[in-house]
Amino acid sequence: MNNLIDQTRHIPVTDAVPTVSINPVTLAAPARGLPLEMRITAPMTGNNLPIILLSHGHGPSLYIPSKDGYGPLVDFYAAHGFVVIQPTHVNSKVAGLGPDAPGGPLFWRSRVDDMKLILDQLDEIEAQAPVIAGRLDRSRIAVVGHSLGGQTAGILLGALLTDTKDEAAQNVSMVEPRIRAGVLLAAPGNGGDSLSAFAAENYTSMNPDYGQMKTKTLVVVGDSDVSPHLNVRGAEWHADAYHSGPGSDALLTLFGGKHGLGGVAGYDAKETDDENPDRLAVVQRLTWAYLRSSLYADDTAWADACRALETHASSHGRVEQK
Repeated sequence: MNNLIDQTRHIPVTDAVPTVSINPVTLAAPARGLPLEMRITAPMTGNNLPIILLSHGHGPSLYIPSKDGYGPLVDFYAAHGFVVIQPTHVNSKVAGLGPDAPGGPLFWRSRVDDMKLILDQLDEIEAQAPVIAGRLDRSRIAVVGHSLGGQTAGILLGALLTDTKDEAAQNVSMVEPRIRAGVLLAAPGNGGDSLSAFAAENYTSMNPDYGQMKTKTLVVVGDSDVSPHLNVRGAEWHADAYHSGPGSDALLTLFGGKHGLGGVAGYDAKETDDENPDRLAVVQRLTWAYLRSSLYADDTAWADACRALETHASSHGRVEQK
């Protein structure tokens, strides 16, 4: 029970169940520079469980951009039936490489490779985490990413990527066909002229092209997420993936939402610039519902959630669909 939410409690979800967290699970990755560490969070009961790969952002905190952040999303998804796998990418402050290492500071290619390695090594992950062994539905895999993690998720879903300072990285495709659906949370928009002078100089790989992102995707944005250090267009920049992506069939706009989207990155976290329990609950419930209906064709969770948002919590956001 959450006494902090009001209108959004009417957005339906399944009953919550107890969960278990296994941390760390470690995979060898000789070419990466560091072993790949991750946290696995799963329902304690049930079989044929769908999987969410969760990609953290590149924020200012020391620990949140790692396997130890994003509890508000991880706990919710796992309590409502998903196995959540969250790696620590090498841009992490607490357990990553320095920003001057090859590929830094954003390490965009390594981040995508992390997710592919996880999918390649699910047998090894199950061996290290016997509590989930034999319980995964490998035909139902989704990806969720916040901020820079949204770009990582977008690439896995089919977006192309160009690094303006790397001649070998022009319109690179690393789409992952094993992933069937995704959610982009406050993801970067188009690069080029949309970038601020700072981003164009320092984040040369922040140039996604969503025109080839054909996998089914929900884009989530805050209408107050102006991000002036990254772009010159304001909040609408974060919706580019919806307008450009052939597979991005839904856009959730959070009223008053900033880059923290109500608190997705952590509980009571300095990283959250717009902490609001109801706004967070909209993100939790709507993204969960979208993934349920995307992975299970007969599941009406998404339609039910959209209807409830409009009926009971329309002051918090709206859904647009293609």
